[in-house]
Amino acid sequence: MSDRRHASDAPPAADFAAQLGYAPMDSIHAEFEELLRRGRTATARDWLPLLVELDAHLRSHFETEDRWMIDTDFPPRDCHIEEHVEVLKSSAQVLQLASTGDFGAAPSFLEGLADWFPGHAAYLDSALAAWMCKRQFGGRPVVLHRPTRAQTA
Repeated sequence: MSDRRHASDAPPAADFAAQLGYAPMDSIHAEFEELLRRGRTATARDWLPLLVELDAHLRSHFETEDRWMIDTDFPPRDCHIEEHVEVLKSSAQVLQLASTGDFGAAPSFLEGLADWFPGHAAYLDSALAAWMCKRQFGGRPVVLHRPTRAQTA
């Protein structure tokens, strides 16, 4: 099995991790990043509902990507699916603690997800996005970015 992280036809990592050029994936990633943003300002009363919503999102998010990989016989699917399994284990553990009123692990869990996601998206998800676009449209995804005001100033 080949590692598509360094393949010449894998798209470059997008500046905004949620945008990889495959619309169904981009939409899922935007939802995920919104949950991470909400976690930055979460208060004690926000944690349990946020963690429940995040866990449900992660399960749906990963189930969708896993199904794409399995249904299309995506070559490097094993390590990608294994990363999903490990994140879901952590999510379940943090949610279990939160359900008992212990929110101590929640901030570091969300911070860990925020640190993990850009690399996961840049290497594993971008290869899957390229694979899905090639199968569906016959070519690699194209992502256009406008510079932000801060970048043009």
